[in-house]
Formats: sequence, C-alpha cells, structure tokens
Amino acid sequence: MRKIFLAVLLLCFNGTLFGQEVLSFEEVVQLGLENNFDIKIAINDREIAENQKRIGMGALLPTLNTTYGRTSSVEDVEQQFLNDPAPRLIDGAKSQNENFSLVAIYGIRADAIVAMQRLGMLSEISELEAKIIIENAVSNISSSYYRLVLELQRYKILQETLDLSQKRLEIAQAQYELGQQSKSAFLAAQVDYNADLSLLVSQDQVIEAARINLSELLALDPSFDYAVNDTIQIEGDLKLEDLLDNAIHHNKELMVAQRLENVAYMEIKELRAQRLPVLTFNGNYNQSVQNSDAGFIIQNKRNGYNFGATLSLNLFSGFTLNRRIQTAKIQRESQQYALGQVEVQLNADIYRAFNSYENNKRRLEIEKNNFEVVAENTDIAFERYKMGLTSFLEFRDAQVNRLSAEIRLIEAIFTIKETEIEMMRLSGRVFSPGESEWAL
Repeated sequence: MRKIFLAVLLLCFNGTLFGQEVLSFEEVVQLGLENNFDIKIAINDREIAENQKRIGMGALLPTLNTTYGRTSSVEDVEQQFLNDPAPRLIDGAKSQNENFSLVAIYGIRADAIVAMQRLGMLSEISELEAKIIIENAVSNISSSYYRLVLELQRYKILQETLDLSQKRLEIAQAQYELGQQSKSAFLAAQVDYNADLSLLVSQDQVIEAARINLSELLALDPSFDYAVNDTIQIEGDLKLEDLLDNAIHHNKELMVAQRLENVAYMEIKELRAQRLPVLTFNGNYNQSVQNSDAGFIIQNKRNGYNFGATLSLNLFSGFTLNRRIQTAKIQRESQQYALGQVEVQLNADIYRAFNSYENNKRRLEIEKNNFEVVAENTDIAFERYKMGLTSFLEFRDAQVNRLSAEIRLIEAIFTIKETEIEMMRLSGRVFSPGESEWAL
C-alpha cells in the first residue's frame, strides 16, 4: 500500500528523462531572480530613484560659474579736446576688450534641507517597491513551480489508474474468451480503459501548459527542456501571532504606506520652511583689460575680488503658500487613511490565509485517512474481481473512488503549500535573512 505522510509528498515521476536538466526549487528561484524582466525593471527603477536623490543634493551645494569674453573693433575716430581746438582724426583706430569672471553663490535655504530628507524617503520607497515586485515574482514562481509538480504527480496517479484498467481489460478479455463472462463486461472494460487513456492524454496538455507558464516567469524559451524533481515540504506549525508580528515589521507594502505618510508630512514641513528667510552668500573674481588707440587712456586693466551676502524674506505671495500648505495637510490626512486601510487589509488577508491553512490541514488529515481506506478497498475489490466474486461495476466504482481520493489528497497538500507561500509573502518572509540581497 502506498505510504502517504502528512508533511512531505515525495515526487518520483517519469518526466526526468535522459538529456533533461533537472531543476530544484532553489535553482528555479535563482533563475527567476536573474532572468525575470519585472525584477530587472524594478531594479532599474530603484536606480533611477537613487540618481534623483543624488541630483537633489545639488540644492545644498554652492554654484560656481565662469565667463570669458573678448571683443575687438576697428573704427575711424574724430576727437576734439578742450585744450586743443583742432580736431584729431584717427583712421582705423583699434580697440579691444577682454573680460574674465568667476562667480560663486551659496544660499542657505531651510526648505532645501527638508527637500533632501524627503528625497531620501522617496528613494527608500522606491527600493521597497522594487522588493515588493521581487517578492511577488518569487511567490508567483513558487506557486507555478509547485503547480507543475502537482500536475506531474496527477499524471502519475492517472498512469497507475490506467495500468489497473489495463489489467482489468486483460482479465475481462481472457474471461470472455473462456466463456466465463459476457461480451458486455469485456466491452465495458474496454470503454473504461479508453476513458482513462483519454484522461492521461489530456493531462499531458495540462503539464505542458504548466511548464510553459513556469518558463515564462523564468524568462526561458518555451522549448527549453527541463525537469523538476523535488519535494513539497509543508511547514511544521505556523503561528498566527508570529505572522501578524512579522507583517507589522517586514511587510513591504505596509512599510511603503508608512513612508508615504512620512513623505506627506515632510512636504508640509518643506512648504512651511519657505516662510523662513533665505541667506545667500556670493563672491566673484573679475579681470578686465581694455586697449584703445583713441582717447586719453590707451590701456585700462583691472582685476580683483568682491563678495557679499543677501538676506531675503517672502512677506506676501497672494496666499499661494497658505493654499499649498492646506492642500499638503489634506494629502497627509489621505495618506493616513491609506495607511490605516493597508493595515486593515493586511490583517484581514493574513487571517483569511491562516484560516484556509488550518482548514486545509484538517482536510489533509481526513483525505490521508480516507485514501488509506479506499486504497485497501480497491486492492480487495481487484482480488475479488479476479476471482469472479464481484462485478465489474463494483470494481470500477472502487477504482474511481481511489482515483478521486488520491487526487484530493495531493491537491490538499498543494493547497496548503500555496497558502503558506501567500502567508510568507504577507508577513514579509519570502526570503530568509540575507537572501533578499540576491537581486538588490
């Protein structure tokens, strides 16, 4: 009799053919982290946010500009001086001006300092959003992987059912040829065999679709041939209190909502800071040279420094700043509502998932016990059928009951695993400590 354990479903299927690459669950996740395009886009978006943060730091740095100019002219000049009434004529008088300046400006703005803090929070939000996408991708890959495992196990069960139908068909044919059974019983065995064969062929299509879905998440070509050979390991005993506590501290969507509320508060501070005076320091170095063939001064050369400071204060801006502050306050209030909504929804999702987890664990116990009963009943029915002590209808009914019980059993295990994956995602535990750095 087949041994079915509560915690582990060992998968040994015929899909591991020569020439196929066998991928473990860990290898599949690693491939997804390296190849999944959603993850790559998320990492690029995080880099963009980090660049914007670095660019925003320019508001706290001084500006430095330099200019250089040079002009030349050739003119016919006629000059007349007080001490010499006779005019002076200069044909083709040349003049040249050359200027160089270096200007430095540094302004101390309170709102710029707050803006830098806000940009830092936005960069952190972008990183958290990237991690959300990565966690969702890993969760989808995990579910898809175990879906493929489930369908392969279902195929094995259908193959066993077909083998049993084949034995029944051979017995029915032999009994019919010996005159021990009617032709209708032989034909019924043939019909049931064909029905089981049709289910097996249809399952091939289901397996291929599951394999393509997993390949898509891994960004692999659908023609890439690989096999999976792994175990569906069910967690020993998840605690609702632990899940809720982990969610408060590690759920990325909740963390994003919290930081968005902080950003809304920083926007209010930034606007209020615009009411404070702005102190600007400036300094420059100038050098100029003027040469001329006409006039009293034929060369004028200057160079030197000058510096100063400006204090400015916005006294009235038509209540524009007040309106912006009021709008920012409303936006912060909306973010507080959004944060509360995320908290409520997160708790509800965890409670729903945990309730499903507990119910499916109880269901698994029932299905496990039920399968042991129907498996034994099928073995007895088959032996009685071979001895001619029971009809083909009774044996077929036992065979169908076994098939249904075994499929319900593996589906119960898969459902528990799928619920565990969702609870790990909700509680921020998709990765073990350190693993979240693989892609980031």
